Amino acid sequence: MEIRTLRYFLAVAREENMTRAAEMLHVTQPTLSKALRALEDELGKKLFNRHSFSIALTEEGMLLRDRAEDLVGMADKIEKEFLSLDSVTGGELFLGLAESYQIRYIAREIQKLKSIYPGLNYHITSGDTEQVTEKLDKGLLDFAVLCDTPDARKYESLLFPEADVWGVVMTRDAPLAKKEAVEIDDLIGIPLFASEQGWKNDIGRWCGERINELHLEGSFRLAYNASVFVKEGLGYGLSFEHLVNTSPENGLVFRPLSPRLETKLYLIWNKYGTLTPIAERFLSLVRESFKEYG
Repeated sequence: MEIRTLRYFLAVAREENMTRAAEMLHVTQPTLSKALRALEDELGKKLFNRHSFSIALTEEGMLLRDRAEDLVGMADKIEKEFLSLDSVTGGELFLGLAESYQIRYIAREIQKLKSIYPGLNYHITSGDTEQVTEKLDKGLLDFAVLCDTPDARKYESLLFPEADVWGVVMTRDAPLAKKEAVEIDDLIGIPLFASEQGWKNDIGRWCGERINELHLEGSFRLAYNASVFVKEGLGYGLSFEHLVNTSPENGLVFRPLSPRLETKLYLIWNKYGTLTPIAERFLSLVRESFKEYG
């Protein structure tokens, strides 16, 4: 199975049309069709359901798509890393980031690195702990940022200078907006939005056994999306401070939880992996920066 064939497969899966995929790949349609049929023969499975004007993935095709995306992503990363080994002006940096106001520390160090190595290219993906650690474990990322205590058996880590503060995002005319801080009794009986990870870990830690008294109306991976539902009057959002626009013109406010609930943030990388030269330089900058802020 060749990486080139997997690229062909992913293009067709994405376009759902053989002609468009062939044009995008700059190959003839017969060449593309032949490659895909050979792939099906090699795997012994039908990957596409072919219709008159479109094609759709079978269940086996969906499974291959997920695996192929990882394999092609890894191949691209390896190629870029080797191309940058002799580069004195830059390289490729891959990061998976949790949502936090403290990501500004990472952005500042990337800015410094970019000024030293103008050929730097950086790639950012966002997600919760499960999403970013999966990519890190597969070697698709150099670093990840977690709102979770990292597994010291698998990862090296640096603790961010600050802690993120939990609170409630609500409309300015909401009854709870009159309070300086929100207690657990204030949240009983109202619809709440939070990330699954935050609800299970942080909010669960804050509530203890009383978590069952609260109602999770819906879960969101992104705080912004939750804030849209809050703004439309569907409930209250539980989120870190600074993630949502609470300026007067936006109509939302943030009130911290009481007792105060904080979450620590970590930069992590694989304990037994090898960092590229540019990743090593980035880590060195972050270490020095965190020492200064600490």
